[in-house]
Amino acid sequence: MASTGEVKRRLLVVGNGMAGARTVEEILARRGRDMFDITMIGDEPYGNYNRIMLSHVLAGETAADGEEIVLNSMSWYRDNGVALYAGDRAVRLDRFAKTVTCESERVVDYDVLIVATGSNTFFPNMDGLREADGRLGRGVFGFRTIADTNGMLQLAQSRDGVAAVVIGGGLLGLEAAYGLRTQGLSVDVVHSPGHLMNQQLDERGGQVLRAKIEDLGVGVHTATRTTAVLRDDAGNVTGVGFTDGSTLPADMVVVTAGIRPNTELARAGGLVVERGIVVDDQMRCEDEGSVYAVGECAQHRGELYGLVAPVWEQAVVLAEHLTGSNPAAAYQGSTSTTKLKVAGLDVAAMGAKGPEQGGDEFVEFYDSRTGVYKNVVVRDGRLVGATLMGETGKAALLTQVFDGKVDLPEDRLSLLFDLAGEAAAASAADLPDDTQVCNCNGVTKGDLVACVHGGAQTLAEVCAKTRAGKGCGSCKSLVADIVTCAAGGALAADPAADWYVPCIPMTKAELIAAIRERDLRAVSQVFAALAEGGTEVAAAKMPLASLLRTIWGPDWVDERGALFINDRVHANIQRDGTFSVVPQMKGGVTTPDQLRRIADVADRYHVPLVKVTGGQRIDLLGIKKEDLPKVWGELDMPSGYAYGKSMRTVKTCVGSDFCRYGLGDSTNLGIALEERLQGLETPAKLKLAVAGCPRNCSEALCKDFGVVAVGDGRWEIYVGGAAGAHIRKGDLLATVDSGQAVIDLAGRFVQHYREDAKWLERTYDWVPRVGLERLQALLVRDEEGIVAGLDERLATAVAGYRDPWRERSAPKSPAQFTPALPLLPLPQVPVR
Repeated sequence: MASTGEVKRRLLVVGNGMAGARTVEEILARRGRDMFDITMIGDEPYGNYNRIMLSHVLAGETAADGEEIVLNSMSWYRDNGVALYAGDRAVRLDRFAKTVTCESERVVDYDVLIVATGSNTFFPNMDGLREADGRLGRGVFGFRTIADTNGMLQLAQSRDGVAAVVIGGGLLGLEAAYGLRTQGLSVDVVHSPGHLMNQQLDERGGQVLRAKIEDLGVGVHTATRTTAVLRDDAGNVTGVGFTDGSTLPADMVVVTAGIRPNTELARAGGLVVERGIVVDDQMRCEDEGSVYAVGECAQHRGELYGLVAPVWEQAVVLAEHLTGSNPAAAYQGSTSTTKLKVAGLDVAAMGAKGPEQGGDEFVEFYDSRTGVYKNVVVRDGRLVGATLMGETGKAALLTQVFDGKVDLPEDRLSLLFDLAGEAAAASAADLPDDTQVCNCNGVTKGDLVACVHGGAQTLAEVCAKTRAGKGCGSCKSLVADIVTCAAGGALAADPAADWYVPCIPMTKAELIAAIRERDLRAVSQVFAALAEGGTEVAAAKMPLASLLRTIWGPDWVDERGALFINDRVHANIQRDGTFSVVPQMKGGVTTPDQLRRIADVADRYHVPLVKVTGGQRIDLLGIKKEDLPKVWGELDMPSGYAYGKSMRTVKTCVGSDFCRYGLGDSTNLGIALEERLQGLETPAKLKLAVAGCPRNCSEALCKDFGVVAVGDGRWEIYVGGAAGAHIRKGDLLATVDSGQAVIDLAGRFVQHYREDAKWLERTYDWVPRVGLERLQALLVRDEEGIVAGLDERLATAVAGYRDPWRERSAPKSPAQFTPALPLLPLPQVPVR
């Protein structure tokens, strides 16, 4: 450690990915800030993020800037004294002058250099893949960065019917296919080897996995090599071509055919490079005294590592060596143990995929129906390989046996199943402290135990401090078991888990009662009266504004700063800074006069895209902010609420008026429901549908509230359905004998949801959490006497309904509809 007054050495880290940032974290944890002035160069314009979570972003399960994916925000670098040059690529290394030059021509001096440049997507040679200047062609993506992911999402959401081909059926390819399929695209996976995930699975396991992938609606083409990306005269992707001359149509091509170490800077700078940058056991580059490499770009003892856990081990060794905290620190290599989640399916793999020698013992189990596949390979009394897919409860035990830390049991079946009369798999208490629990973030059992013994009192606190469970999520149950065991069964419940907003220690029911009791009608008043220290927290403003509108209706105090832009201007902002306008069409029914007005507005304001929505309405996209009041006035139609956390629309089929199969008047019932519930503020968006018969043309079974006619005037009511990023058939809440009974029960369900659900909690999460039986007891049988109160409060809310588009004549603020110029150039909405 540097003594007082000693000049600190200049430490430069090239690469701000997971390896580089983790190494800096480990150095700082060993008082490295006292020894080094640390500078980092990263070619992406953000802080460090978890690439493993990109599949969740693509699937719509988390935001690209959400706390689940961001590992080190920009403020983290400032707080830790680390200078970060983000969005600037290192292009030249001078080992003799000890400088690195960036693309911006910035020159950075160093005393110690760490190269953590990671890997790049491998793009095989094929026609049509690149532009003439070498850049990837339009419609072709890797799956490595936030930019890749956002590009795929933009194309996926640009129009209906987009088809994607994913080249590569390994882990990354299947995650890309799963995410794109979740977005509603038609997806095919093309894989050169004979079965999927051939690096981790044998042929039988690949067959079981294929069945599960095809069940998702994804086409699978194995033993097929892609030779060309096909394009039309305008340069748009139209498909891919194969070696046998056949083709497959596509609008998007995602290449996940492997990765290659990014060694360009190192090679050009004179470092020894074979497949990767050659390093020794201290991660020092060969023949160098002050240059190190870590992560996927480093080659150690002939091996390259593309998994997270080995990178974390390398980071610890390098940090201990540089800080002197462990002079004997040495990296010995890592075992090939993988635990991950593939397209929603848990997979654990280690060592050999199957028998390789004549004397190998091989135990295998598979069930293609459930997607479960298991095997173990034993050689000379030692476990040399194991694979678990679909059910990975034995993964912790297998890892210990594989590493030689637990004796191999005589009955090999006990490695795969809990056998009657025998002890169950190694419990959390039995696992050694060095057991790797979270592969994604390199967290061991010892780390979790130490965190608990260091004062962490809740599971959420342990996960926040160690990052365990913050990656693919396959380790969450084991993490919970270990933390509970470490706390001696006295693990405290996380009190904040039930708070409506993080800064006010109250449940939603308690908060509603306090707001009513104190007559708090503005978000600022709630903060002042109830937040800890009266502090305003930005993330709490929108949920509080929603709650106040639910409680007080039009009588809440509208503070514009507490609202998202959509709610401030009553329209949905688009990626180019314009807005979409969706007028109400009750039950999907319109008139020729309304259609003429919509067409006239589209012509007059040069609307670039007029689109029929999935909710049976017409969307005008590309409206300028300053034109919104004029557009609303000329349409002279009510708002369709396509922009807020509110009741959106009621989708209907033709019903008994025209349909030969109709059993009930679904159209009129849908209109009545929409009139009853229109514009109601809800914790998350709410979609309804009414079907005139069990053929379900209006998709009522997968809506938040769905109604199906079953004959003789009876209607089945389904709740908690979903058909977006999550797929869930609704639960049958009740069967009623009249349309009025449907309207009454719908109101009670929606009002209870408004008052009870968490902010942004969709009904497909809320219904299972509350429980169908309890909802039936509360809303159908009224066992706790709450129905009258729900009816009364709903009636008050309905009576206070005001069409927000009427604000065109009396804006809430002078700037409400003034032009909004983007700070950065944004993509333009295409004219169709």
